[in-house]
Amino acid sequence: MASSDEARQLRYQPDIGVRPPSNPPQDNQDAKRQSSRSLSLSGHVGFDSLPDQLVNKCIHQGFCFNILCIGETGIGKSTLIDSLFNTSFDDRASTHFSPNVRLRAETYEIQESNVRLKLTIINTVGFGDQINKDDSYQPIVDYIDSQFEAYLQEELKIKRSLYNYHDTRIHVCLYFISPTGHSLKTLDLLTMKNLDSKVNIIPVIGKADTISKSELQRFKIKIMSELVSNGVQIYQFPTDDESIAKINATMNGHLPFAIVGSLEEVKIGNKTVKARQYPWGIVQVENENHCDFVKLREMLICTNMEDLREQTHMRHYELYRRCKLEEMGFRDTGPENKPVRLERLDLKLFFKFLSEVLLAVPILPSCALSSFPFLLSLQLITEVGNYMHMQEIAVEFSMRADSQSGGYFLVCRIVFQG
Repeated sequence: MASSDEARQLRYQPDIGVRPPSNPPQDNQDAKRQSSRSLSLSGHVGFDSLPDQLVNKCIHQGFCFNILCIGETGIGKSTLIDSLFNTSFDDRASTHFSPNVRLRAETYEIQESNVRLKLTIINTVGFGDQINKDDSYQPIVDYIDSQFEAYLQEELKIKRSLYNYHDTRIHVCLYFISPTGHSLKTLDLLTMKNLDSKVNIIPVIGKADTISKSELQRFKIKIMSELVSNGVQIYQFPTDDESIAKINATMNGHLPFAIVGSLEEVKIGNKTVKARQYPWGIVQVENENHCDFVKLREMLICTNMEDLREQTHMRHYELYRRCKLEEMGFRDTGPENKPVRLERLDLKLFFKFLSEVLLAVPILPSCALSSFPFLLSLQLITEVGNYMHMQEIAVEFSMRADSQSGGYFLVCRIVFQG
């Protein structure tokens, strides 16, 4: 236990530093580098049931999937979503007279067999309807970033509840391209270019039954050529899993998918199918000779839904998280390219980022004043005082008894007011 003099010195030292943990012995580091040994079992143990345990846990917890639909008003976004999930989501109709682009999110709970899915559909209302379309993509970028921010805030809480947290991060963006038969619009290229590092983009040609097959094939080639020449990175179906590598590689060659959606049922012979009926004939939604609807549903839902969720977390969210933490002053390496466990933070950015922090500092007799947690908390509290003159941070102190240890906690509640 530290003496009272030592405690007094720690309490009033203005630029107190955090003692870095001592480096582990070199022998331990060498041991960690050694590869693990493979052993054979003499009998059944039981951990081969781990996959079954994981499946049961996931089924009990349920899944979530969030789809962002971007496209001009009336291009068939709502109809396609209804067709994909074989239900009517009762999405409100939009007009062409919206003064700006706004995003409308609706969450539904659906179930197939014993699998529950919390599905969120985000529609871009008014996209492409304005005369000046320069910043039409900005509300979409802001929305995606805000969902990343909400998840990061939950991660950084002292008491996290990620298990029950409703993840609103966008897992896939279905980008609807107008069936002009010529080339991509400037708005299409600008929007996809600004989104490709934030979301998995799958381009689709809406209302593909309005152009002929030969025009459609040339249009697909033209679209992919323009995406490549402008450096737009769309989602590629993964080919690293041998079980789905062949089908995914084939489907990558069919992008962008030419889509026709409909919930209208038409009787053809002895069968009733979903189709669109015209004076010149019938376009069947689930006939692969008529459109790519079945290909899209197979790739999006049946085969790659989990990969889309994983890519969102491991690639797009990690990029956002890394940039945000670097803004706060966190670094993995120091000036000499050595690992750093903790650096002095820019506290103004740090607390602006967290909005509210609750620090519980253990004091006598629950912990030594020279311990790492105490010094870290004291470091933060001390540096917060340096920003008090800005009137942007409010700090409230209180004492809380700890019945288990018989000691107390100094509770520091820090609120950013800017």
